Amino acid sequence: MKFAIYGREFNNTVLPYVQDVFDALEFYGIEILVFRDYFEFIAEKVRLPEGLSTFTGHQDLCQQADVLISLGGDGTLLDTLALVRDSAIPVIGINFGRLGFLASINKDNIKAAIAALMQKDYSLDQRTLLHVESKYNLFGDENFALNDITIHRRDNSAMMIIHAYMDDEFINSYWADGLIIATPTGSTAYSLSCGGPIIFPSAQNFVITPIAPHNLNVRPVIIPDNVTLRFEVEARSTKFLVSCDSRTATVDRSVKITVKKAEFHVNLIRLHKESYLTTLRNKLLWGIDTRNY
Repeated sequence: MKFAIYGREFNNTVLPYVQDVFDALEFYGIEILVFRDYFEFIAEKVRLPEGLSTFTGHQDLCQQADVLISLGGDGTLLDTLALVRDSAIPVIGINFGRLGFLASINKDNIKAAIAALMQKDYSLDQRTLLHVESKYNLFGDENFALNDITIHRRDNSAMMIIHAYMDDEFINSYWADGLIIATPTGSTAYSLSCGGPIIFPSAQNFVITPIAPHNLNVRPVIIPDNVTLRFEVEARSTKFLVSCDSRTATVDRSVKITVKKAEFHVNLIRLHKESYLTTLRNKLLWGIDTRNY
């Protein structure tokens, strides 16, 4: 098997855990493929096994890797979508960040996680993606999102009005700072912080969550994931922003945005000792008395 490694730059406190990853892979004799920018960053910081190779993008990865390991937080794992795309290469995240809904492997459990991968003691969690379209092809061939697509005002602009349609039927005109269209995966991200519901990954739904709506009776709405959404913006400012996970584009207010389910999904590796409910309880501190006595 050949495992690919992707990561971002980090501070020195993470070095021992990065070393643990490479040591564990070397112990099992796994061929290693490292994202070139990451390789150049860590080459003088950790001891790397002999014979590893590098990759630079989607084509290199898909021709060689069986599994992709993301080293970092949820944002780092979201970066891997541009590399994996529709290849179906499974992705596992080792969490060096803070929350870690997607990068669910704790940095103290690296050796056990690598062992489980080698023993195939895991399942594949198929996660739905969003696809965004406009006449300007805003994000090129990376116009898909695992968490959410967000329409929002620029920092110096006034509140906007977003007219929303579902399969050409009018939903609502949202007077707000913006609008989040989230997948079940993204329901625990930005949407959750704006009052949206938690949706199980296997649910075939999306959620539309307004950001700071002017009308207090406007609430998030859950919709089926087989519909096409269309949005038109009315605002004093001539420009607004569209975010596709961590990528953001500035758009003229005359541009109409279309959002629907992508034609492919991403495979996240979930170790058999884990479950989505376990992750929720651990990350959201459910059932824990946090009061100070």
